[in-house]
Amino acid sequence: MIDTSLKKEFLSLLRSTNRDGVEETIEELQELGFFDAPASCNLHLNYDGGLMEHSLNVCRAALKLREVVISMDKDMEEYLPQDSVIIASLLHDVCKADIYKKITKKKKDKFGTIQSSQGFRLDYTNFPLGHGEKSVIVLLRAGLAMSDYEIMAIRWHMAAWDLPFQSLEMKENINKARDICPLCSLIQCADTIAANILERKNTEAEDDFLWVN
Repeated sequence: MIDTSLKKEFLSLLRSTNRDGVEETIEELQELGFFDAPASCNLHLNYDGGLMEHSLNVCRAALKLREVVISMDKDMEEYLPQDSVIIASLLHDVCKADIYKKITKKKKDKFGTIQSSQGFRLDYTNFPLGHGEKSVIVLLRAGLAMSDYEIMAIRWHMAAWDLPFQSLEMKENINKARDICPLCSLIQCADTIAANILERKNTEAEDDFLWVN
């Protein structure tokens, strides 16, 4: 069951930016299945609605980080407008909206009893265009007005995890983006806090089970 209060919060935050194209973007998210999708297959928030919940966690963390950074350096307020933080954090993972397909998974408990449960598999066939860059393109095609900094922050939110190290051009681009766009680092930090701290997977519950094919 999707938490309707989370969806209400998500939509309220997104609409608070008063950005051109926001309603069309919401329609596109709905059509893609964003609000029902998991955040991952086997890691953080791997259940229906997990992607929306993760996006909200990133946004909450990003807004808190923004406050702290500005309190330490007032000049950063110019580089971290609140609407930009909301846009980049809420929409950084739009690329995931259509890649998870439901499957039935089998697992064997410590007594050898096989049980069935819902799971997900990855399917990139709909629009195989990468991660951050796919999010940007989906949003632009939906008609959302975005600044260059917001585009950079969404494109590079995975930092080095999405970087082919054999590509000198890619390394130069991400390094330059982080030099000129503090929003990049803010979103990267917020995403890490959300996925690795706020959404830590409860592995104890899995200890009694062995997954089987």
